[in-house]
Amino acid sequence: MEALMKIAIIKLLLCGVLFALILFPGCNSRGFIQKMEYKPGIYEGSGKGLRGTIYVKVQVSEAGIEDIEILSHNESANPGAAAMEELMELVLEYGSTDLDAVSGASFSSRGFLEAVEDALLKAGF
Repeated sequence: MEALMKIAIIKLLLCGVLFALILFPGCNSRGFIQKMEYKPGIYEGSGKGLRGTIYVKVQVSEAGIEDIEILSHNESANPGAAAMEELMELVLEYGSTDLDAVSGASFSSRGFLEAVEDALLKAGF
């Protein structure tokens, strides 16, 4: 009987957490990042790719990420650079770096996202 009570309590707690995430989307990572206020400006960041350092320039407004430019990298054209271009579009669309790596270009993907995050840290994230 005691085990059933513990299971019931755990289920209630999990339902409460899920309910809170639905009611307060700022609690989840994407909602939190999208609602952040940045210090407007242009910031550079770097991250470690498969073949070296990836450098980016990120333009932000108070509302979020406005533009990203890949300054330099040593990644292969395909899949590395192609993956970074794909991720750049997604970061701009969602206003978040909380994305999965592109299959076949994991290191390039992670390095690019790390570079954007590095720039966002400088923007007050």
